[in-house]
Amino acid sequence: MRAGLLLLAGALLAAGTAASAQTAELFYRGKTIRFISSAGVAGGFEGYARSFAAHFPDHLAGHPSIVVESMPGAGGLRAANHLFNQAARDGTVIGIIHSPLPFQPIYGNKAARYDARDFNWLGSIDTSTSMCIAWQDSQVKGWDDLQNREFIVGSVGSGSGMDVLPTMLNRLFHTHMRIVSGYGDGVAILMAMERGEVEGRCGGMLTVLKATRPDWIAERKFTIPIVLSDHRLKDYPDSPSLLELVSDSRLRLMLQLIFAQQKIDRPLLAPPGLPPERVAALRAAFDATMADPDFVRDAKSRNLTLDPITGAEVAEIIRQAYDTPPEIVAMAREALGNQPAE
Repeated sequence: MRAGLLLLAGALLAAGTAASAQTAELFYRGKTIRFISSAGVAGGFEGYARSFAAHFPDHLAGHPSIVVESMPGAGGLRAANHLFNQAARDGTVIGIIHSPLPFQPIYGNKAARYDARDFNWLGSIDTSTSMCIAWQDSQVKGWDDLQNREFIVGSVGSGSGMDVLPTMLNRLFHTHMRIVSGYGDGVAILMAMERGEVEGRCGGMLTVLKATRPDWIAERKFTIPIVLSDHRLKDYPDSPSLLELVSDSRLRLMLQLIFAQQKIDRPLLAPPGLPPERVAALRAAFDATMADPDFVRDAKSRNLTLDPITGAEVAEIIRQAYDTPPEIVAMAREALGNQPAE
């Protein structure tokens, strides 16, 4: 009797899966998907979007066409707000956004008009461990140096990781970083390091270095005094991670919240309210694209790194972040230099 029930349940599940796939195929056949990017048309972010768009339709039922649409502005908030509040909720619009954006409502950013838990997360293409790097001519070589001498770092401006991460280190760990803001982008700061204008920068940048300065890596033109994460980098095992230097439990929780965004670099999402079978189809197509050898080769040809996770895993990371106790969130907001929410 039990075996018969299990066979029946399996048959019903298979029938439901087949029906969902057929429904998605009928819907997407002949359609065009708008693929919104929260970045501009230049840089590594756009490379991820276009590489993904070139292969994703091959794995989605119905094989729709796809058009990449750049929607920069307000640090990516323009695209995130559009996807939550204005985009069609039928599966014809998806997006790729900057990793800090899902966490902005947690910190009380009133310009973030969405709840990231309500998005339909399809997956994330990569991870991005933050770090501080020092140019080869800098006197700063290790963590002790950061705590005992001035370190001049470049930034694109207030609110960026290149600004808030050094601010956090100065406030909580008594480092002596002097931030020089106003650079147009992260690559401009790398050029400033070569010219001797600044000594380094902080933020998630290993992907950028691999794409734009592979000679820096091959020739060891920089050092990593500290990895701003909960783990060391496998390619730089002698550089300590910040979390291993912290024993206080509340401070560890705060840092884990701040570092959560590193686990979902290049996250993909769809607006809330989609039919479940279309969410399932989009997630399955994302997973298949990540395993597609042609996509992997394409990404590698663009010097893009890949470390994907599933949509369910992204959703769980975000859920845990939103469940962070309010007092820990307040600590993080203060450490990052954000004003209390009104």
